[in-house]
Amino acid sequence: MHTQQYTLSSINQSVLTDYKTIINDAEKRYQSSIDQAVAKVLDHGGHEIIMLAGPSSSGKTTTAEKIAREIRKRGVSAYTISLDDFYASRESVPLLPNGDPDYETVYALDLPLISKCLNEFATIGHTELPIFDFTQGRRSSKTNVISLDEGDVIIVEGLHALNPAITGRLPKENLLKIYITVSSRIYDDKGKTLLKRRGIRFVRRAVRDYYFRNSSIENTCMLWENVQQGENKYLFPFEELSDMKINSIHEYEPCVFKNIAPLLFDDVSPNSKYYDACKEMAEVLNKFESIPVSQVPAESLLREFIGK
Repeated sequence: MHTQQYTLSSINQSVLTDYKTIINDAEKRYQSSIDQAVAKVLDHGGHEIIMLAGPSSSGKTTTAEKIAREIRKRGVSAYTISLDDFYASRESVPLLPNGDPDYETVYALDLPLISKCLNEFATIGHTELPIFDFTQGRRSSKTNVISLDEGDVIIVEGLHALNPAITGRLPKENLLKIYITVSSRIYDDKGKTLLKRRGIRFVRRAVRDYYFRNSSIENTCMLWENVQQGENKYLFPFEELSDMKINSIHEYEPCVFKNIAPLLFDDVSPNSKYYDACKEMAEVLNKFESIPVSQVPAESLLREFIGK
């Protein structure tokens, strides 16, 4: 997994010199990871099931779709599945000590149904997948029926895709496990961390949720606390079970988010307990040179968070 060290000055200098080069380099680096994953699948005769896990806003959805697309280009059928469709009904989700629903736990998913569907793929080649209706908080009456031919590939993406509570119920042969995250930090010129890995993911999520999920920055901050606890408990302990890792950082992304996120963070009330953290994040992003949002390639992973 690529873990090059990035600094504020090196990024800004690259932007001032020729921002198209830093964009192209980042996109090529990420695409190289996609190509490596596809090669790993096809070199072994086609893995029937790819489990793709990663923390919030790591780019799981886009990565799953890109891997599927590249596999199809090579003449093999590939399908993507989100574990989010296996959520239990809202009233059945386990509760946190304070009484709130714990949507981060693996036990918020219908584990027996996941096992049934994925094992049917592995044994008989077809299954009926649920579709979760998030507006209603329950499973839709509609389903998605998928049938596989020999050698076809299923890509299952979700926070818990590496959790043994799920993978332990699957046949190990032809199973490939991939972990994706932002695994690089950005430093200032004195070697101090300017943007942490989680900080980069938080900016991605804050922008996406504000514009596309009708969530205020205040609400995203509140949810982020539970998200981090869920990652610590249900994801990070299983990271090393992966067969390969993908670093989804795009080193130019702070230069893009600079045009969007600080204005959103500035709307957080001074009375909010999240005010200081949001103000600090806005100040950090404003240190970067600007790259217009319009310059982000249409197929970039960043489009998952800023829209098309």
